[in-house]
Amino acid sequence: MNDLSLSANANWVAVCALDDIVPDTGVCALLHGRHVAVFRVGDAAPRVYAIDNVDPNAGASVLSRGLVGSLGERVVVASPIYKQHFDLASGECMEAPEHSVAAWPARVSGGMVWVAL
Repeated sequence: MNDLSLSANANWVAVCALDDIVPDTGVCALLHGRHVAVFRVGDAAPRVYAIDNVDPNAGASVLSRGLVGSLGERVVVASPIYKQHFDLASGECMEAPEHSVAAWPARVSGGMVWVAL
C-alpha cells in the first residue's frame, strides 16, 4: 500500500512505524480490545495486511508469529501451531474455510502502519 491520506470518516488506528516490522514478518497489536496480526510483505515496495491474530484451530493468539509465504498467487501466513494457511488479504483458511479469520484494511501513511477496524 502506498502513502495514502487517511479518511477522517474511517476508524483508522496507528499501529507502529513501518520500519518497526521486519520485511516478511508480522507483529501483534491490541486494537480496541482485539488481537490483530499486522504483516509487512516485501522490502522495496512493502504491502501491509491485517488479520485477526487468534488461530481459530488452536484458540491461541499466534498468527503474527507464523511464516509468511505464498500459495499460488495468494500471500499467506502459516499458523505456527497446526500449520494451516491464512490468506492475508481475505483471512480465508485455505485448508478449512470454515475456520477463516477476519481481515482488516491496512495501509501506510507518513511512515506509519494504520489499520481500520
